[in-house]
Amino acid sequence: MPQIALVRRPSPRIADGLVTHIDRTPVDAALAAEQHAAYVAALTGAGWAIVEVPPAEDMPDSAFIEDTMVVCDGLAVLSRPGAEPRRAEVPGAEAVVRELGLEIAHVEDPGTLDGGDVLQIGETVYVGRGGRTNSDGIRQLRSHLAGRGRTVVPVPLHSVLHLKSAVTALPDGTLIAADPELLDTTPFPTLRNVPEEGGAHVVVLDEGTVLMATSAPRSAEQFEDLGFDVVAVDVSEFEKMEGCVTCLSVLVRT
Repeated sequence: MPQIALVRRPSPRIADGLVTHIDRTPVDAALAAEQHAAYVAALTGAGWAIVEVPPAEDMPDSAFIEDTMVVCDGLAVLSRPGAEPRRAEVPGAEAVVRELGLEIAHVEDPGTLDGGDVLQIGETVYVGRGGRTNSDGIRQLRSHLAGRGRTVVPVPLHSVLHLKSAVTALPDGTLIAADPELLDTTPFPTLRNVPEEGGAHVVVLDEGTVLMATSAPRSAEQFEDLGFDVVAVDVSEFEKMEGCVTCLSVLVRT
């Protein structure tokens, strides 16, 4: 199986999606569709094979496919989103990963878990405990990943939607954050501060390359100075909905 990126085209109703910690601002659905296409093109250009989950036009947040699952060593743990209206997004995503031949597990009631709360770095899996992921969801994920040799580390969140809204990691495992006050940083061994919110959100494309938003040019310069290549894409319409580059894909590494 090649390296696969799962994506889902945005709903024309994206402006009706959920916002929690930011003010609602107008969203251009047509521009969001163009930006999503450019995002997918960037993944393709980096060598990722694209697999599309069928669009869900009646589900405003459906482009944020990351929240529907956690993929680890051939296992797809299908989530149970903390926002009840988003749970209808999961079956379509599950059908696609079943077709790919991945092993399947589920987070069950009373657990809730959003994929955006899960940051995998080597054998360690950090999981945000906040408004979308509860303690039972973390317990279930720990149980599902135990057979993959992973250590699940909970991270209490403060005023932020998801863990990966506040912190991600560079290809060498260095954790990066723009505002450490958004979460409890004590579970992390080290943390590098970046100058812009969007700089805290990167997708690792390979061992030397990250995908990030054009909204964080100073952070991009910092990463390039550290010896990483940067692929920058405009995701402004998704940022208005508390989204970022990590939310728009699930990378299935082989």
